[in-house]
Amino acid sequence: MLPGLEAALGEKLPDSTTLNTPEANKRLSDLCTKHQVECPAPRTTARLLDKLVGHFLEESFINPTFLCEHPEIMSPLSKWHRSIPGLTERFEMFVMKTEVVNAYTELNDPIVQRERFETQAKDKAAGDDEAQLVDENFCTALEYGLPPTGGWGMGIDRFTMILTDTNNIKEVLCFPAMKPEGNTKPKEGEAAAEAEKKC
Repeated sequence: MLPGLEAALGEKLPDSTTLNTPEANKRLSDLCTKHQVECPAPRTTARLLDKLVGHFLEESFINPTFLCEHPEIMSPLSKWHRSIPGLTERFEMFVMKTEVVNAYTELNDPIVQRERFETQAKDKAAGDDEAQLVDENFCTALEYGLPPTGGWGMGIDRFTMILTDTNNIKEVLCFPAMKPEGNTKPKEGEAAAEAEKKC
């Protein structure tokens, strides 16, 4: 990911081991501003990188393309890279500018996982909707011993979009999330009557 982004930008990016520093965040923020890449607040390093990758790399992935070695700050559930500090063992596959696969070696160290969740929780508190909260149940399960695992998630819905030349994912979902029609709030007295039935 990072070497490809550097080649597309024609500029040097912060090293993978220093991406969580304020200096790296400022550098990426300046690059987004310079190249007119929109990144609404909060301008976390992970979001800035994601926007730059989306603009400069993903838009060129017409043929099946694998995007590998994501930074740790972008991959909270992925295991660290075995030979490149600051990166993870993760890849995404794109076809026709669309992500159809997300796969990674799953992180199974409960201490590191909790630290990453806490970092994500701070980003969420700052307004990042895509960041995760601390999942204590998952961390506890890791403490009991999760064996080394790998995940492969292929979005059948996205793949169907490509096969059917569809632009909106809602058009290919079998059971799209639907908003309830009408007033779903119980009328006065109905809640009490329902509670009595349960007793």
